[in-house]
Amino acid sequence: MSEDYAGSDRFRGARIVGSDLTGLEVRDCDVSSLKVVDCYGADVYLGGAFPRLVVNDVDVTAYVEGELDRRQPTRVLARTVHSPDDYRAAWRAVDSGWSTTFHQVRELPESLLHQQVDGEWSFVQTQRHLLFASDAWFGNAVLEEATAYHPLGLPASAMAADDAAALGLDVDASPSLEEVLEPRLARMASLRRFVETLTEAELDRVCGRKPADPYPDQDYLVRRCLRVVLQEEAEHHRYALRDLAVLEALPAR
Repeated sequence: MSEDYAGSDRFRGARIVGSDLTGLEVRDCDVSSLKVVDCYGADVYLGGAFPRLVVNDVDVTAYVEGELDRRQPTRVLARTVHSPDDYRAAWRAVDSGWSTTFHQVRELPESLLHQQVDGEWSFVQTQRHLLFASDAWFGNAVLEEATAYHPLGLPASAMAADDAAALGLDVDASPSLEEVLEPRLARMASLRRFVETLTEAELDRVCGRKPADPYPDQDYLVRRCLRVVLQEEAEHHRYALRDLAVLEALPAR
């Protein structure tokens, strides 16, 4: 029988030898210095942020990043923003990409947009997460809105249920695509207006708040907060396109 472990450190520094790990799933974990040696199997999948990744003694970091950038050029814009013009260009690319995708998904059955691929978030859940990310890093930290968080926002699974509830989030909600897109598009429009008049001085301003209480107590510059939003948008757009390709290929929808 499979078991779930959440918020545990029982495996830190552990050594697993001669064991059957078929179907093992590790999600939202710190795997720094993870070492997998003399193992075997098919269909091994790795996904995440890896500053250095070595496979069979070959450093594949540059290859992987280069291929991802080729598939999703917006990643480069989001990662390398510096000047106000950079932020404007990156947001316009994000905005344009999602606009095309929203038009595409509105032609699909609603049920398909709630379907998960390999346990990843559905398209609607992805929009809910991006709503939360922009509410936290832009609405709350940058704009310091009185009520920054929309109830339909969906935080990362690592956020404790009590912390999510304290922000007024209804993580168990089951909204339709249009119910999510209403606040999502409104937040995107707000961010669009903000970056269009962005200045260097504003980028270097220290935000009066952190994104949310569970985040570390430290200075958050506007440029950092906007970069986080841009990178979240770029990466999750890539995930969404990947999973939509799978869903659209399903027979007899």
